[in-house]
Amino acid sequence: MLQEDTLIGSSVAEGHGEVYTDLSIHADGFSRVVVLAGSLTPRRLGRLVQRLIEIETYRMAALLGLPAAREASSVLAYAERELAELAQSIRSATRNDEPLLLDRLTKLAGVVESQHAATHSRFSASAAYFELVDKRIDDIAEVRLPGLQTIREFMDRRLSPARSTCEWATRRQDALSQRVSRISSLLRTRVEIDQQQSSQAILATMNQRQGLQLKLQTAVEGLSVAAITYYTVGLIAYMAKGAKELGWPWSGESTAALAIPLVAFAVWWSMRKLHRKIVEQQPHET
Repeated sequence: MLQEDTLIGSSVAEGHGEVYTDLSIHADGFSRVVVLAGSLTPRRLGRLVQRLIEIETYRMAALLGLPAAREASSVLAYAERELAELAQSIRSATRNDEPLLLDRLTKLAGVVESQHAATHSRFSASAAYFELVDKRIDDIAEVRLPGLQTIREFMDRRLSPARSTCEWATRRQDALSQRVSRISSLLRTRVEIDQQQSSQAILATMNQRQGLQLKLQTAVEGLSVAAITYYTVGLIAYMAKGAKELGWPWSGESTAALAIPLVAFAVWWSMRKLHRKIVEQQPHET
């Protein structure tokens, strides 16, 4: 029999029939629904019974999302605390702290996305079942009976908290995922800016070194010109001394003195031409 203290009922099918139930599970594991057919035709009565069965079936299926929502709430609460701590740490972090913060943020994003993937389908199914319950209640066309709650009123009172919990868990997951994404982008942007500044400092140092190398190369070229000129003039002096016996009019020292500017210019011009040729070939080689 139905329990009087939890009894609900209404006139259905535009007043042609009545439905009574307490929506309680009895000792045999089943609930009870009493349908007074009234003037309903067998066809309409069959549709009414089917709608009532579907209301209870979809109600139970919709409530399967409630345990998942409660479980997700604890995970989301931890993730929100961790995200708040990370956001605070990012504000005062140094360059050396950024890799550790990025690693923590990546792991947190993994936790949030894993939880979202595990429960999204369940929450979506619950939302669909809640809508089906509403649709089936509309189909039976209830009219209030004096002193009794209608099935819609009972469902609204009992299902609204569960529905709100599932919807809130879904919105909370989406909002948290977006916040993690924003903070990840912010931290990555900060790391990229630091890397760009480091790269600019390295390039500036390389430019300074190249400038020093150029100056050193210029000095070495000058020493090379002097050294080559020295040895070349020495050879010319020895040649002039030997040629003097064959009728060369100038002494070795005089010949060497006259040869110094000519040899120095020739060596300098040759080195400059070689240097220019190397510089012109570099773009083709790269």
